[in-house]
Amino acid sequence: MLNCDYQSKAHQYIPGGAHTYSRGDDQFPSNAPPVLERGEGCYVYDIEGNKYLDYGMALRSVTIGYGYERIANAAIKQIKNGNGLTRASKIEVEAAEKMVSLIDGMDMIKFGKNGSTVTTAAVKLSRAYTGRNIIARCFQHPFFSYDDWFIGDTIMNPGVPDEIKSLTVNFNFNDLESLKDIFSKYENQIACVILEPATHVEPNEGFLQGVKELCHKNGAVFILDEMISGFRWDIKGAQKYYRVSPDLCTFGKGMANGFSVSALMGKKEIMELGGLFHDKERVFLMSTTHGAEMSGLGALCETIEVYKELGVTDHLWSYGKKLKNGINSISEELGIIDYFYIDGAEVSPAIATLGRDKNISMEFRTLFLQEMIKNRVLMPYIALCYSHGDIELEMTLEAVRESLKVYKKAIDNDVNSFLECPVVKSVFRKYN
Repeated sequence: MLNCDYQSKAHQYIPGGAHTYSRGDDQFPSNAPPVLERGEGCYVYDIEGNKYLDYGMALRSVTIGYGYERIANAAIKQIKNGNGLTRASKIEVEAAEKMVSLIDGMDMIKFGKNGSTVTTAAVKLSRAYTGRNIIARCFQHPFFSYDDWFIGDTIMNPGVPDEIKSLTVNFNFNDLESLKDIFSKYENQIACVILEPATHVEPNEGFLQGVKELCHKNGAVFILDEMISGFRWDIKGAQKYYRVSPDLCTFGKGMANGFSVSALMGKKEIMELGGLFHDKERVFLMSTTHGAEMSGLGALCETIEVYKELGVTDHLWSYGKKLKNGINSISEELGIIDYFYIDGAEVSPAIATLGRDKNISMEFRTLFLQEMIKNRVLMPYIALCYSHGDIELEMTLEAVRESLKVYKKAIDNDVNSFLECPVVKSVFRKYN
């Protein structure tokens, strides 16, 4: 069966054609492989056997490499142990101890299967702990959860009651005054403040510490969402890298090298509200049949050991620096550095595609993706992994050079005449 047959079936049976919107057809040019069959290292293969160098890395969740044998074998071992038992499993306790020992300042942990579950659990705990309802979330950070408290605060909010929408308010990253204004406007009503420690924009010196101070001054819980930054900036999280310790934090994605594991971690006085050893009202925190699935936790424990032995985060920073500098050098050499460049933290570089007016352009983004795919590189964004090495760097820079030659022509002429497909779209939009 061909790629196109599977693509048709995907839309026949799955709303959106995939189980994550960012995997959808509207996020890629039409020459992208619509369905993938397998991954190996930092490469993916479609069902027709075509091979692509990958920088999507399973939505940033694979930080070592697809099918990494040690980690796969650790997961398989736990599958053979039963994968899920009638009471807490041995690997569940071991994984909990390993993570709590790893992340500085955290006392307890609850495992989940995805990021939305644990960020929502963090919000619920904060509301229970403070007796307040309003959530302050960072406006510039694109996604926290598929649950109502976040989705109700986006343009794609049908199905969320208005009274829920009104309980989430926004502040701006690297702008403490905007957060002060929120605390002033909603005095004694803010349950928690949630943000990522960094995206492609890093925090100004003292910003995260200032957020924590404002939270504690105003009786709110300080939550860092490390779904992407954790196990990437540092094995102990970006909170270690930026020298700040939250009250609650969430991890996921790369923590188990692509296996479905997420985590809520925090201070005991807050986390224990979901436990048995307190005399307050019980909080129904997280209770899922597969939340502590043994295969994923086996993968998590082995991932931690691989990180320590191989220095994975050091490699991500080093490779990212070479990639960022190499791409920007090509862009500068071609005279289009004002229109195309890589910025952000070297461990998680961001692609900037600007049009002739020097504003962000989805048309030029589409063109770049289209041309990179012609050169067998899948780069919807730049997610680095340990398997990206010198050979891959050389391949990538050559593909970028060829792609930017076309990009340059499009700036000098009409971009639409170079596009061979519909323009990619933002996930968050009101209509298709």
